[in-house]
Amino acid sequence: QVQLVESGGGLVQPGGSLRLSCAASGSILSIYAMGWDRQAPGKQRELVADITSGGSTNYADSVKGRFTISRDNAQNTVYLQMNSLKPEDTAVYYCNAELGDPDNTPYDSWGQGTQVTVSS
Repeated sequence: QVQLVESGGGLVQPGGSLRLSCAASGSILSIYAMGWDRQAPGKQRELVADITSGGSTNYADSVKGRFTISRDNAQNTVYLQMNSLKPEDTAVYYCNAELGDPDNTPYDSWGQGTQVTVSS
């Protein structure tokens, strides 16, 4: 059993910054990619950013140049630095990880989500 626990969400004014963290714990054999999705009220969940174990990153067009994803492989932790936040960034942010089972078959795990609200 693997748990992903997010932290760092909250209320911030437009133009402000927040840093989200997500720590994976439990029966971890291997972690491949880690990332963040978000879901705004009335909208579908969307990819925000992800990062491979080797450090290759991928971002949604809407956050490029404003958000930075990073990870600490030794701590099984992924971060999302969010700058120049906009009201449209308001959403529940979910951490996710692609893990490997004893046969190296990949499977996904998700956190419970953390609320980010951008409002004046």
